[in-house]
Amino acid sequence: MIPAWAAPGFLATCHGAPLKLPPTARFSTLCIHAGQEPDPSTGAIITPLFQTSTYVQDELGRHKGYEYARTQNPTRAALERNIAAIENGAGAYAFASGMAAIGALATLLRSGDHVVVTDNTYGGTYRLFERVLSRYQLTFSYVDTSQLDLLRHAMRPETKMVFLETPTNPVMRLTDIAAATAVAHERGAKVVVDNTFASPCLQRPLDLGADYVVHSTTKYLNGHSDSVGGIVVAKRAADLEWLQFIQNAEGAILSPFDSWLVLRGTKTLALRMAQHNINGLALAEFLAGHPGVTSVLYPGLPTHPQYELARRQMRGFGGMLSFDVGTFENARRVCNRVKLMALAESLGGVETLICHPASMTHASVPPEQRAAIGLTDSLVRISAGVEDPEDLIDDLKQALG
Repeated sequence: MIPAWAAPGFLATCHGAPLKLPPTARFSTLCIHAGQEPDPSTGAIITPLFQTSTYVQDELGRHKGYEYARTQNPTRAALERNIAAIENGAGAYAFASGMAAIGALATLLRSGDHVVVTDNTYGGTYRLFERVLSRYQLTFSYVDTSQLDLLRHAMRPETKMVFLETPTNPVMRLTDIAAATAVAHERGAKVVVDNTFASPCLQRPLDLGADYVVHSTTKYLNGHSDSVGGIVVAKRAADLEWLQFIQNAEGAILSPFDSWLVLRGTKTLALRMAQHNINGLALAEFLAGHPGVTSVLYPGLPTHPQYELARRQMRGFGGMLSFDVGTFENARRVCNRVKLMALAESLGGVETLICHPASMTHASVPPEQRAAIGLTDSLVRISAGVEDPEDLIDDLKQALG
């Protein structure tokens, strides 16, 4: 018997279900309604949490579209439809973490393939590529993808994927997605964009030509620091079959409860991102004028070298920013003295987080490589939450002394 995940029509059933939305529905409306219908049995407006491991079949070979929870779950499917819609993709598959989602994308590669990666990529991504995937005859080159000439030079005949992160974590460097995608496609390579920092509210890479978008749903999509997950969105329906197969075959699925939490999060994504934008800019402007700060990295400041690209490519500048305080000791002092902000890894939640990337999020990146990309030991990163911006500024004032 053909399993449900391999049967013709299952993809359309799970990821192409018609939505009761006007074709012109805008972003905020999609966040709230896409992929979700009132529960037919009760009329519940919120997608139920289907916390089950298996499903009763009507008879041998006949069921209601669900057989086993690793393969299908209605709550997870609703989330996948929702995020596919807000990223303007053909479909999506959700995984147990952002790293699991990137790992799933890596299965598109074969032994001997080469990948060009944004040099200031997240430390966990670097660790996966260099410590794990390189053992399977995959090779990776790390370049400043904001420089198209460097990207072109890094491409090889065996390059099958370009992995972009923009804005980068934590030096906030931007890559022109449309231009970089054109370079990659000229050489026959697929383009993946890690859109975690911006969220689809501020940036939709598939509209700019990318083939896949990956998110840590832990961050802005969930937005409440109470779930860990990841998702891959594909631009074309033809690229979904393998992702569906890998999700089932490897089994690193997003749980029903985490799927429900992220669905709750996307409903307020547009509202939250509006305040993240306000707070990020307010903190960046305050820090830019503080005598104890040597530099501020935020794409919404006119002093940012890619400010014009940010204005063109993004719909807001977000809540992520970094600043340099000259020495590691100064950075340590700031991180230890904040009171309202929380010293913690992660980002994208409603509460403001502060961290020291060199010793926290990017500790797995070799020191010489951190230095090459401008990730100094004196750099501090902030994920601006949605608190009153004046309270956040007051906290930084006292922490900076």
